[in-house]
Amino acid sequence: MIRVVERVDVAAPVETTWAAMTDWAEQGAWMLGTTVRVTSGDGRGVGSTLAAFTGLARIGFTDHMEITEWRPPVRCTVRHTGWLVRGTGVFEVVDRGAGSSTFVWREDLNVPRLLWAPVSPVFRAGLRASLRRFAAFAQARA
Repeated sequence: MIRVVERVDVAAPVETTWAAMTDWAEQGAWMLGTTVRVTSGDGRGVGSTLAAFTGLARIGFTDHMEITEWRPPVRCTVRHTGWLVRGTGVFEVVDRGAGSSTFVWREDLNVPRLLWAPVSPVFRAGLRASLRRFAAFAQARA
């Protein structure tokens, strides 16, 4: 099991950060090299499924997920159900008061270690850059 935890402070209230975080169709505006689409349900509750393609042009992979917990405006949990990525992702919004919040991205993943070793530094750097972009994205909605 591989654990990844990253966070970013957002100068926006919890509700705004939550709305930005769960706007699946717009995730590509801040998540590097990724487009997300809802594949079943409305993307706003337990049982909805998502497909996130990450890559350049047509080279990459699709991460299939099912929402297993939906607690607006603080927590969304997904189960990764694809052939390459398995595990759990948790997206949380923590209230910091005074109209600000923190977005926490946590993954507990089962991925092949031979694949993870060379990809890990790039993945983590890309995630940190994406979260900085997310903060600007959410703040612009405030």
